[in-house]
Amino acid sequence: MTDRAGQPAAAEDLVDLAHLVTAYYTLRPDPDVVEQRVAFGTSGHRGSSLNTAFNEAHIAATTQAICDYRAHQGIDGPLFIGRDTHALSEPAWATAIEVLVGNDVDVLVDDRDGYTPTPAVSHAILRANRGRTTGLADGIVVTPSHNPPADGGFKYNPPHGGPADSDATSVIAARANELIAAGLSGVRRVPFSRARAACRPYDFLGTYVDDLPNVVDLEAIAGAGVRIGADPLGGASVAYWGEIADRHGLDLTVVNPLVDGTFRFMTLDWDGKIRMDCSSPAAMASLIEQRDRFDVATGNDADSDRHGIVTPDAGLMNPNHFLAVAIAHLFGGSRPDWPAGARIGKTLVSSSMIDRVAQQIGRPLVEVPVGFKWFVPGLIDGSFGFGGEESAGASFLRRDGGVWTTDKDGIIAALLASEIIATTGKTPSLLYGELVERHGDPAYARVDAPADRDQKARLGNLSRADVTATELAGEPITAVLTEAPGNGAAIGGLKVTTESAWFAARPSGTEDVYKIYAESFRGADHLAEVQAAAKSVVDAALASD
Repeated sequence: MTDRAGQPAAAEDLVDLAHLVTAYYTLRPDPDVVEQRVAFGTSGHRGSSLNTAFNEAHIAATTQAICDYRAHQGIDGPLFIGRDTHALSEPAWATAIEVLVGNDVDVLVDDRDGYTPTPAVSHAILRANRGRTTGLADGIVVTPSHNPPADGGFKYNPPHGGPADSDATSVIAARANELIAAGLSGVRRVPFSRARAACRPYDFLGTYVDDLPNVVDLEAIAGAGVRIGADPLGGASVAYWGEIADRHGLDLTVVNPLVDGTFRFMTLDWDGKIRMDCSSPAAMASLIEQRDRFDVATGNDADSDRHGIVTPDAGLMNPNHFLAVAIAHLFGGSRPDWPAGARIGKTLVSSSMIDRVAQQIGRPLVEVPVGFKWFVPGLIDGSFGFGGEESAGASFLRRDGGVWTTDKDGIIAALLASEIIATTGKTPSLLYGELVERHGDPAYARVDAPADRDQKARLGNLSRADVTATELAGEPITAVLTEAPGNGAAIGGLKVTTESAWFAARPSGTEDVYKIYAESFRGADHLAEVQAAAKSVVDAALASD
């Protein structure tokens, strides 16, 4: 960690916005360079125009590929498109609209010409498709989420409203790269003035904000007078929080109402970069300093699909801790109209505290691979009451048991923290302390280890037989998993468990490293042993391949 972590950004940390946008329009990707090709990770295609990874050609080709995919799938309803506050988002949004209208797609854009959080797009898609089997809507969100200011991002949400799965994104990426290699021959496009005039307005903000009482108990929050500080971190929720306060009578202060493509108001993340990561104590340092002003303070990343919860007694909560408290609250009697069999969904790298909470409240737990897409079917049909990721992303059902969003929603997660305070009189961090007293105190961490492309590919294809170790940090190994126990889907790595600890290793999709997630209920020293043993287990498995 750099010694500047948590310090305010300085002039030398800021991206040159004019240079960034110029590079978007002038640099041309080389289809023979892997790093310059369209590639969808768990949250769309991301990259910077400065290294020719996110440029006009990428977006024109990807949008055309989405249009081709829609036609092949028979998707002929409207397409909702939103953008966040990153500097590359508006140019990419404009390019996408030109291609969408060039393909005769009915495009809906924000009626304020403003920024649109990811959950508002998901909410709009589901609302448009409710009760329909034909003319289904889908959407695009132009965002790199919490990534640094020089990055752009582009993700597709099909008619189910959640992130597109690999069956869709692999087809879209392959077609986009074909179009780039062909010099964009086959891309149908019209001038922006004509494209913008053809778009229809949609009230993303009003439709979403007015519906919030149906998913979170805002009346209880207002009645209890919970003092809330909301920091959009310069992101797409910047106009939403003020409207939430005004329309629902909340004692809520928008801590930072500024939007600036350099994000100069941020404090630096652990590595000295500007990053709108609301789960990072370094990135959230300025809000943490203000925690005594509020009963709860919350942050969202740039597209508002993640949440950070700050309490006066604990500062920034670890995302796993809040997920455990949220689950205990939601399934502990606050949602009497939810389906009786509604399950709890978690990613396999989330804390085992969630497993113990699920057992305590008598609800089935479903453990899936990394990626919010795995929760989509269950949220739609109500078989999942809640789906959450260790990276501070979650969504849950409406209070009547219906689907709210099928993408992560950092706004309702942040509001849930206030509901918990209003209905229990305790902060989420105090309630987590009660869970620790009952279930133990897990130590959890993620570290990265070097791995080249070949090693990452081998890690993604390991089998149980590749792990020859029989114990981990002094405990017998109880399971070696290469498939998620909740749905049998491939992990893209492996997870090893013991009675009181576990680790999971997965290759990074963007860097030459693999990620080791680990947890121990025997304390920090044992966690360090687990991490060291995990690296040895993985290295041995890779060497034996």
